[in-house]
Amino acid sequence: MKEYGSNVQKLADYLVSIPERDKRTLQAHVLVELMRQIHPNMRDGQDYSQKLWDDLYIMTNFKLDIDSPFPPPSPDAVGKKPLRVPYTQEHIRYKQYGKNLLLLVEKAIACTDREEKFAFISYLIRQMRTFYNTWNKDNPEDNVVFTQLDEISQGRLKEELAYLRQNGLVDSTPRDKGTHVERYQRNLQNNRGNYQSHSRDRNNNNNNNRNSSGGNNSNSNSSGNSNNGGNRNSNNNNNKFRNNKNNRRR
Repeated sequence: MKEYGSNVQKLADYLVSIPERDKRTLQAHVLVELMRQIHPNMRDGQDYSQKLWDDLYIMTNFKLDIDSPFPPPSPDAVGKKPLRVPYTQEHIRYKQYGKNLLLLVEKAIACTDREEKFAFISYLIRQMRTFYNTWNKDNPEDNVVFTQLDEISQGRLKEELAYLRQNGLVDSTPRDKGTHVERYQRNLQNNRGNYQSHSRDRNNNNNNNRNSSGGNNSNSNSSGNSNNGGNRNSNNNNNKFRNNKNNRRR
């Protein structure tokens, strides 16, 4: 195996030639630890220890007979092609909208409430405009979106689309929980409420800080005024004492 180098391959070949089983097992543990140090970035991988022991068995062509903590892998599994992933082969006429839009169209067709159905179709048309703009970097005309939605629904929304063409889209959004629209709106309202409460708390803290700083300034001013007054009184007393002393000398 190229990821470990030729020296590790030579040590693996030497393990097979050791006659004593206990010594062979001990040397195998030492070699596995060396293989672990060669690729330290793979230690966080899942089943990393088992992978090292499997690689050791593969390098010895499954001839290694030791007491390992993991059973040897099957020789038939080595080099076997992986199974083919069964991708869905559904035909999507407009790939820019994706498969999820087809599922939403089926929900809109199955909706029985008339107002709810209009809201659902209006929501689909807005989403189709967004997807169309992302795909083509251009805003689509209303006639294009209505025609494509009519084709996707296979004419089962023809009456509702004709009504929305004439009267315009409905402003409300569908209340179907399968579309996660209600959850999105609820989270949006909660985030707005949290932002507003945070802003009020921040404004209150700023006002409190201003008031406290104003009180400190007034206290400092009053203390400064009292100190100035005391200094003036002491200066006046000193001047009176000097005048009296001079008068006595005269």
